[in-house]
Amino acid sequence: MSANLVRMPLVGRLVRLYLGLVAFGVSLALMVRADLGLGPWDVLHQGIARHLNVRIGLVTIAVSALVLIAWIGLRQRPGLGTVSNVVLVGFAVDVTLDVVPDVGALPARIALLVAGVLLNAFATGLYIGADFGPGPRDGLMTGLAQRGYSIRVARTAIELSVFALGYALGGSVGVGTVVYALGIGPLVHFVTPHLTTRRTS
Repeated sequence: MSANLVRMPLVGRLVRLYLGLVAFGVSLALMVRADLGLGPWDVLHQGIARHLNVRIGLVTIAVSALVLIAWIGLRQRPGLGTVSNVVLVGFAVDVTLDVVPDVGALPARIALLVAGVLLNAFATGLYIGADFGPGPRDGLMTGLAQRGYSIRVARTAIELSVFALGYALGGSVGVGTVVYALGIGPLVHFVTPHLTTRRTS
């Protein structure tokens, strides 16, 4: 795969990073508007938002910051992409929710769900491929893996925990949760090699 990496200057990588982070936030908002269930972390974000009567984007930012603080004990070093992720994703979620209205018809909601999951995978490939550091949640999992835990076990345990807590707090769970859980891994695995760049500066 490395032999096929596209060489890209710093400016191009930055464009990919920030386009990816904004698109990631947009994708989450589309899934919220679909109202068919969210991914594990967003079930938690929505559950907290509903419980505290605050905006989900604000909760996304706050949770990201708390997760980043947990990196200290895991001796993980954040990159520009990590810090940017904390602020931009949540901001993009709230802005998109202001623009995209609630949708009632089931076909339209299904379309939003599919668009959200596909855009989420594409956005993930963009910001990971830009190589400016992992997102806070990904770094938490890799940090635990470096401490001797299986990354599969660490990821599963974390996501099940946040899902259970989010569900208890009133986060949206449904067919979208299943679609996201089963689809996002293979989709990201497919798109990321095509969106990964090699540094030239």
